[in-house]
Amino acid sequence: MLHKYLFRYPIALFVAACIVLLSLLPIPDVKVDVHVPLADKWTHMVMYGVLTLVIWYEYRRSHDRWSVPKLVLFAFLAPIAFGGLMELAQMYLTTCRSGEWLDFAANTIGVCIGAAGGLLYNCRTGKLK
Repeated sequence: MLHKYLFRYPIALFVAACIVLLSLLPIPDVKVDVHVPLADKWTHMVMYGVLTLVIWYEYRRSHDRWSVPKLVLFAFLAPIAFGGLMELAQMYLTTCRSGEWLDFAANTIGVCIGAAGGLLYNCRTGKLK
């Protein structure tokens, strides 16, 4: 059963693996000349928004018939839960990173934006009505 997901959702699994690595590995301090307010939160929103859009795209590509409950579960609730798990993993499994509620909120906002984009795209292409 696991191999089914590897073939149906390869890009989403790759993006999720990248998020795991970026979330848990130490990141070196880089001197930046330009200060972007809340750059960390923007990064979280973009990562989880992209993950959610990719899940919507791959779901659309690999299914002829849609199941709205499955779509809500896998393309909305699962990325939110994944974001929460990554914050907990940062807090309890690393010494170089910290889990934050605001990061979780940014993850969730990114998922909501990605889901809205996926829903809009799929409604405009006639796949979901």
